[in-house]
Amino acid sequence: MSIEAQNNTQAMRRTGWILSGLVIAFMAADAAGTLLSIEPLKRATLEIGYPLSLMSPIGALALICLVLYAIPATSVLGAIILTGYLGGAITSHLRVAGGLTPEMIVSLTLGVLAWGGLWFRDPRLRALIPRRRDAVSGSAPSRVPGAT
Repeated sequence: MSIEAQNNTQAMRRTGWILSGLVIAFMAADAAGTLLSIEPLKRATLEIGYPLSLMSPIGALALICLVLYAIPATSVLGAIILTGYLGGAITSHLRVAGGLTPEMIVSLTLGVLAWGGLWFRDPRLRALIPRRRDAVSGSAPSRVPGAT
């Protein structure tokens, strides 16, 4: 491997951990706040329509997502579960607000950062989802019979 390729790989891995670190930090704060039942999160939980008795299970789920995502061996599973968790948060806010809210934007951004961080730090994921210019293009796209 050339020096340039090594630096590129190291820079990509570093970028991935920075993006992942942002997600991990936010999820740690969210899980801790939910598990500790801090007042602003209690209000938000009630506003969304969930009983306060669900705060502990929701906080535990956030913590499980965080741990699975942070461990390299389980990071893909963690990202999948985290995506479902964030999708649930978006759906809950959409049900109540009926439109786009800052909480929904934060959840969507965290999901994009989680997968982006994982893409940068895991070469297997980069091979599975290559950048457009990295994709192999040797043959013309096949045509579907009957399509114009």
